[in-house]
Amino acid sequence: MLTEYAFWFLSFVAFFSAAFMIITKNPVYSVLSLILTFFSIAGHYFLLNAQFLAAVHIIVYAGAIMVLFLYVIMMLNLNTLEEEKKSTWMKALSVVAGGILLFVLLGIVRRTDELTVIAAANGADCGLVENLGKALYRDFLIPFELASVLFLGAMVGAVYLSKKELV
Repeated sequence: MLTEYAFWFLSFVAFFSAAFMIITKNPVYSVLSLILTFFSIAGHYFLLNAQFLAAVHIIVYAGAIMVLFLYVIMMLNLNTLEEEKKSTWMKALSVVAGGILLFVLLGIVRRTDELTVIAAANGADCGLVENLGKALYRDFLIPFELASVLFLGAMVGAVYLSKKELV
């Protein structure tokens, strides 16, 4: 019963903070509202017994990325708000994209009973870090290590490209 109330409260907070993020014209308020949305989504992860995902979500999104967004907005010094006119073509394309998103979300909602049965069959501790570690290092060891080599190569390439000529 308590988890149901927590779910509805977090859903209410997520929906209205996301709506406020879109409606507000001040970019700083928009970023702060997005941070509140991320915290409420992390609360949903806790309710789903995915503690590691919730912690990573808070650290990465609400912690690092939103602080970076806020820093960039403050550095840009957006004193004047200028909204460019959007063409009818862009408005129609936005409506089509929103309709496709709605169609996909409705398809997911229709399958929630099926997905709940699958999650219950996997056990109640499916979101714990221990199970994630076992899956990464037992079942997906080679792709995990290849991804780390790929990230290392990308990091070396970014440093090489950003290096200035010393000639």
